[in-house]
Amino acid sequence: MKLNNGYDIPQLGVGTWTLRGETAIANVCQALKVGFRHIDTAQMYENEEEVGQGIAESGVPRNEIFVTTKVNTHNMRQGAEAVRQSIDESLRKLNTGYIDLLLIHWPVKDCIKHTWQVMEAYVRAGKIRSIGVSNFNEHHLDELLSYAEICPVINQIEVHPLMSQEENIAINHELGIQVEAWGPFGQGDIDIVGLPLLQDLAKKYGKTTSQIVLRWIIQRDLITIPRAKPNHFAENLEIMNFTLSQEDMAAIGTLNQNLRSDAKNDPENFPW
Repeated sequence: MKLNNGYDIPQLGVGTWTLRGETAIANVCQALKVGFRHIDTAQMYENEEEVGQGIAESGVPRNEIFVTTKVNTHNMRQGAEAVRQSIDESLRKLNTGYIDLLLIHWPVKDCIKHTWQVMEAYVRAGKIRSIGVSNFNEHHLDELLSYAEICPVINQIEVHPLMSQEENIAINHELGIQVEAWGPFGQGDIDIVGLPLLQDLAKKYGKTTSQIVLRWIIQRDLITIPRAKPNHFAENLEIMNFTLSQEDMAAIGTLNQNLRSDAKNDPENFPW
């Protein structure tokens, strides 16, 4: 998909939340070897070094890979110099020469402006290609755009059938900001793949419920990053060979309950 600064981002990628050590290295390496070209990590995940090693061991040329990381909320609270130090640390740990996309991980009050301005400086220096945000609602975007010299290219937000985010997505698209869905299968107590409608659609299309969910997201012109689980790599890549009908897309949309996978992940009540 095309970003508002002209760069392209693979619509389907792999997330690395909770991955550590040799598992993170192996999963990232294998994901790239089977065909994925979009890897998502974050300073808060504490696995950037392993992600970078997995990228190096994959043998895939760097210019074919899109790498995303996110600025740690704790670093944002410590001021601009701490943000700079954390970005330098991310660059060192990833060891990829540059970062394709750097996001503000959460809209922490009174921390966004200085963080964004530091990120803009890294774009101008050629160390970061694109910058964006994560978990931003409309008023967060309005405030950021009041002083931003570089427009965010992406807003990464929680999206799954019980949290469809239609209004937020429409607002971002109107601003020229692509939306990236995290947590497409829910987390914690939310069992997305167990929903009867999705199971019925899986039978109808001869697919898994996970593939139905990912296809629903892709057909909404969203980007998504399901977690890097090797036993699902081939399955996830096979969502491009079928299309959900408009009626079935609409039916999935009726599942929405504005239900977050974790109540503490509400941007309006952050930080926790």
